[in-house]
Amino acid sequence: MRVKTHNRYAYSPISERADYDWPDGKRLAVYFALNIEHFSFGEGLGHTPTQPGTPPDVRNYSWRDYGLRVGIWRIFDLFDELELPACHLMNTAVYDYAPQIPARIRTRGDEFIGHGRTNSEEQAACSEYEERLLIGETTETLRRHEGQAPGGWMGPWISESVHTPDLLKEAGYRYLLDWCADDQPFWMTTRSGPILSVPYHIEINDSPAQLTRRHTADDFTRMVTAHFDEQLRQSSKQPLVFSLALHTFVSGQPYRLAGLRDILRYIVNHPDADKVWFTRPGAIYDHIVSLPEGVVP
Repeated sequence: MRVKTHNRYAYSPISERADYDWPDGKRLAVYFALNIEHFSFGEGLGHTPTQPGTPPDVRNYSWRDYGLRVGIWRIFDLFDELELPACHLMNTAVYDYAPQIPARIRTRGDEFIGHGRTNSEEQAACSEYEERLLIGETTETLRRHEGQAPGGWMGPWISESVHTPDLLKEAGYRYLLDWCADDQPFWMTTRSGPILSVPYHIEINDSPAQLTRRHTADDFTRMVTAHFDEQLRQSSKQPLVFSLALHTFVSGQPYRLAGLRDILRYIVNHPDADKVWFTRPGAIYDHIVSLPEGVVP
C-alpha cells in the first residue's frame, strides 16, 4: 500500500523547534472554547448522552436545547465570576433562534469563531462548490451581525473535506482549529498561501470525553487538571497552547458545571499562574505573525 499524504505541512518534531515567549514572557497560552450549537428538529446529526431515538427524538433534541436555554447562561456567569476571556464556536443558526446569546458574547468582548450553520450537518459531506457556499454563508452572516468577519474557523464536528483549508484561506480566514496535531501553532499550506493551525485538544474536550468515552465529571476534572499541570511543566522548554473545549449541553449540566468550576478555579489560582497567558485564538494568531519568519514551522 502506498501511504498517502495531505501535503498541508511537513513533519516537525517539537524538540527541534526554535524557542519563543508569549506576551510578557508567559510560557503557556490558555484559551477556553465554548461550542454553541443549534440543531435541526427531527433530522440530521445530533449529539446524544444515550441511545438515539426514533426521529424526531425529542429526548435528545431537548437535552441539547437545555444547553442554549440554561447551560450557557451558567457558563457565562462562571466566566464572568473568574474574569476569564473565551472564544465561541457558534453555529450561525443561533442568531435566529437565540439572539440573546450573541448579544451576551458582544457584551463580554469575546471572540466569535466560524462554526458553520448548524451541527446537524458536516462539511466533509459537501462537494467543493457546496462547501464554498457553506463557508461563504457562515462568514457573511457573522460579518453582518458583528461588523467584521471572523478570523478563525472550526468545522461542525471538526469535519473537513480535502479542500477545506484552501476554501477557508480564500474566504479570508487566517487560522483554523480542526487539526489537533500539536501543542504549538504551525503553518499549513493552501493553494492561496499559508493558514495557521492553532491547537485545539480533542482529548480535553467535554463532549468526546464524557459522551463517547463515558468518563465521569470527576474523571474529566482530573484529566483536565493533569493535562494543565503537565503542559505547564513542559512549557519551561517550549511555549505551548492549552485549550479547553466545552459544549453548552455537556458542561452546562449542573453536576458537570460544578466540575468545570473546580477546573477553572484550579487553573486561575495555580501557584505558577504567573506563567500563564489567558487569551483567545485570535490573539495567539496575532502574536505568531509578529515573530520572525522561520520561528514557527
